[in-house]
Formats: sequence, C-alpha cells, structure tokens
Amino acid sequence: MIGSPAIASLVALWGFWVLLCVGWIRGELRLKSTVIFLILWLFGFVGLQSMCVGLLFISYVAVLDIALVFVIFHGDVRIT
Repeated sequence: MIGSPAIASLVALWGFWVLLCVGWIRGELRLKSTVIFLILWLFGFVGLQSMCVGLLFISYVAVLDIALVFVIFHGDVRIT
C-alpha cells in the first residue's frame, strides 16, 4: 500500500520534470537556466541520497519545484 509520503514524492519528482519541460517550451527557461536546475537536481540527488536514505532529497526537489514555479510563472500560481 502506498502512503501519502510516497505520493508526495512522486508529485515532487514528476512536477520537477514537467515544470522543466513547460519552462523550456514556454521559453521562460533558456539553456543556461535549464542546465543550472539540472545540476542542482543532480547535486541534491548525489549528495542527499547518501544521507538519510534519500528522505531529504524529496524535500529538496520540492524546493526546486517552488523555485521553478516562481521563475516560469513570474510569481505564485493562483488557485482561485
């Protein structure tokens, strides 16, 4: 059975890749910005996987997701 932390980790991971593609397609992320986000993701993956069996990595990816939303949509996304 999948718990809510597992679902949250899937949302964070898929969200990162979807936001990266959306930013690239919309032209909000240039090659340099995309490479920077990929390097940040890779450093987090390598660095945080060795500690705490990757539990911190999902939180790190969620912060990268928030940064991508701010960069792509020029601020927070309104829900209402």
